[in-house]
Amino acid sequence: MGAFGKLIDAILFLYFALMVFIPPLFDAQTVLPKQIYPAILTDLNRNYIADFGDYLLAEEPHFLVGLIWHELVLLWPLSIANVYAILAGKSWFGTTCLLYGASVVTSMSAVLGEMIGSGKASEKLLMMYVPFMGIGILATLRGLVSRSTKSTGSVDKRSAVKPRRKLA
Repeated sequence: MGAFGKLIDAILFLYFALMVFIPPLFDAQTVLPKQIYPAILTDLNRNYIADFGDYLLAEEPHFLVGLIWHELVLLWPLSIANVYAILAGKSWFGTTCLLYGASVVTSMSAVLGEMIGSGKASEKLLMMYVPFMGIGILATLRGLVSRSTKSTGSVDKRSAVKPRRKLA
């Protein structure tokens, strides 16, 4: 993958680093009591909803509440794991990236389907959500790409297939 792979990993690292902080500080305001958050965070969230016309966060439909719980329970820990995996060069990064990406693509399909289908979403709001679908696709593709660091020229003698002996 070379330099292109490093660029993709850098983009994903920046995204995952942001996702370590954004879901618990902002998205969770939809499902947790707002009193536990400082006023500055609730004001930022309220301003975002007003500026972008995010009717989903304003109305809090049940499917969105479920997706936010999904984000907090599954995707947030995966974001933390992916940041660690990139920094530590862990071999399982591809697997967690694939899980994350497939999950985000599925969730964003429901959200974007609602926004486009209802006709309520402004272009500004769609431009806020569409990049998440792109990141989900990128993470899925990154998870599917195998980055082998082992050379394939040598074979471990213990795992090599041994010929059968003929019984005389």
